[in-house]
Amino acid sequence: MDTSASPLPPPSMPRFSVDCPSRPILDQVADKWSMMVLAVLERPTRFNEIKRQLEGVTQRVLTQTLRRLERNGLIRRRVLETSPVGVEYSLTPLGESFREPFTRLYEWTVAHSDEVLSAQREYDARSSGRQGAA
Repeated sequence: MDTSASPLPPPSMPRFSVDCPSRPILDQVADKWSMMVLAVLERPTRFNEIKRQLEGVTQRVLTQTLRRLERNGLIRRRVLETSPVGVEYSLTPLGESFREPFTRLYEWTVAHSDEVLSAQREYDARSSGRQGAA
């Protein structure tokens, strides 16, 4: 992989133009809870275990964060056939690639914006029958 060419514009130009595809992705996945969830998901993990590892997160905020990460294609949600029914979360291959050092975040969002947008469309298409599930 050639790392000599930078995707960043020259210093005299805006780094983040209005139509830059990284802007909405950064907004959706680079918040503190998303970054912490991605760090916690070293292996498939149940909802309550994630919550225990993230001191201060509310159930509502964690649920919203997990849904957003799933919509963006970074994590996978799996319903466990247990009694009571459990839910387990794990990183997708796309999510694993996101665990690169934070200094490479911008390059990652530019490189994967099409995949994220595709994941959003797929999620929206299938989510209508799953309203209210954690």
